[in-house]
Amino acid sequence: MIYENLFELVYMIAMKKKKLMKVGIVLILLSGVAFAVMLLIPFLDMPNKIKVIGSSVSFVAMEILFWVGGLLVGKELFAKYKSYLNPKNWFNKTPNSDDTIE
Repeated sequence: MIYENLFELVYMIAMKKKKLMKVGIVLILLSGVAFAVMLLIPFLDMPNKIKVIGSSVSFVAMEILFWVGGLLVGKELFAKYKSYLNPKNWFNKTPNSDDTIE
């Protein structure tokens, strides 16, 4: 009887972690959207004051979304996505198991 309750508790915790991880990934992706908006704002036909405010708000939102998403997905997955965003790693060819010759 106690094992059934323990199993249900562990299952509920695992499902909650999966949902939080998905929410974290979505937040990280939304930070990319906020970054794109920040880059597009200067090209809009608006007064400069509104452009500066809009870019600043977009930048702050991008950072908040990225770091909150990183906290939700966890240390390992966050480091993995962060390495994808590093320009140094964009052109490095890592040997795959398909490329090796036996």
